[in-house]
Amino acid sequence: MGSSSNGERTAERSGSPLDLEYFDCRRAMIDDFVARHFTWPGTLRLHGAALGWDIIRAPVNVALSPLLVLTRFAAYLCRSAGWRGTADVLSRRRILLRTSVARRVEVLIVTDLLDLPLDEGAAARDPSALARAVLAAPQFRAMIRTRGSAAEAKALGQRIVGSLGEYAGARSAVAEMTTTLCVLVVGALAFQALTPGMISMAPGVADALARTNAIASFPLGQTLGGMWYGVFGVDASAWLVGTTVAGLVMIGSVFAAFAGVFADPLQSRLGIHRRRLGRLLDTLEEEFVGRGDKPFIAREHFFARLLDLWDALASAVRIFRN
Repeated sequence: MGSSSNGERTAERSGSPLDLEYFDCRRAMIDDFVARHFTWPGTLRLHGAALGWDIIRAPVNVALSPLLVLTRFAAYLCRSAGWRGTADVLSRRRILLRTSVARRVEVLIVTDLLDLPLDEGAAARDPSALARAVLAAPQFRAMIRTRGSAAEAKALGQRIVGSLGEYAGARSAVAEMTTTLCVLVVGALAFQALTPGMISMAPGVADALARTNAIASFPLGQTLGGMWYGVFGVDASAWLVGTTVAGLVMIGSVFAAFAGVFADPLQSRLGIHRRRLGRLLDTLEEEFVGRGDKPFIAREHFFARLLDLWDALASAVRIFRN
């Protein structure tokens, strides 16, 4: 039975560019792709697309990230239970807003890494252009003809685009983690405290603001005010702490839109980009020549949520101690 299936697959692939080890050739191009686009100055050109609406989309994506994690976890449970249709629907659901940088990354993967023809302008105007480009690509034509119907071929295109979107969306989680690391450094230097996120940093910033305001308004002058409040501390009001939290979260979200400028070269150096792109190509190959049951999942979203949990616990411990 297995030999017959393998023989049929070999026959189906006859005459196709896939016979020339298409995906192996694409894997060999990963290092060059990473060097061109994820190191300086490539990443600077890439993040030029973030100037504009991405600054607004970034904080919205931060707020939507927990929902994305819940959706992916539900998809995993459904797939484990054998409900593949429901799992596919959940895993293809695009929760995060599609940023200009993410769209640019998707186009670069299709045109540069996969070497497929695609009009970048059309892809910017119409998200379905990516699926059409994949389905129309001569490299995949023989494989697509083996699909039972046009609906199956269309579903294949949607799964491919979903994998590309999941890969591009991983950048937002990496940007969040980069922001968290920067906050940790700032908190250690400025407040001598462990601040794994904006929420845990907010009380320290609010206390500093409250102390500055109290010194500025001290009736005997700022010099004596500094001495007075150096001995007798001043506590920030709940309103000030809440406002500081909101402000810091917004600042951090905007920083996250451009955090890839710093994160991309480091990930390139550590080989993270190479491994992530390798997993993406494994998923695409499985979709075309396998059973399509190896979806690409951006693990970075789960890591980012663990950092959020750490931030919340650190804040709770501080409140308990106070």
